[in-house]
Amino acid sequence: MNTAATRLIARATQTFGNIPYSLIALIARFSMAAVFWKSGQTKVQGFAVDLIDGTFELGVPQLANSTVPLFKSEYHVPFVPAEVAAYLATFAEHFFPVLILLGLATRFSALALLGMALVIQLFVYPDAYPTHGTWIALLLLLMAKGPGRVSMDHWIARRWR
Repeated sequence: MNTAATRLIARATQTFGNIPYSLIALIARFSMAAVFWKSGQTKVQGFAVDLIDGTFELGVPQLANSTVPLFKSEYHVPFVPAEVAAYLATFAEHFFPVLILLGLATRFSALALLGMALVIQLFVYPDAYPTHGTWIALLLLLMAKGPGRVSMDHWIARRWR
């Protein structure tokens, strides 16, 4: 049965299949970098960078006064002292988003952020699975398929071939 509707659906499906993976990966990388970077920014003072709203405070970063108490109460994770978890999470939420955004060591950076997302889901906000599921899906996509052509990983791979 080759109706106009069937042809329209087939044509739309084919068009969707032509969306460049590099565009999808770039949006996934930007989105994941933004989520974790913005979270990291809430944990520091003396250093603030937000490219979207134009915030630039390039001082010496230090943990905000509220960060360790937050890890002692709301963000409490087992087996890791709050002070250590606060520093580790704050570092990771700044370091790995930069790598993801640049598309550098993308698969390993996505793995690190996946680990954070799983810890957050399992120990901190277990009821936020719709949000964390979205993060996990994007991070798994980047791990499985890589950063796309618009990335330092792609440039490095081309240079070493």
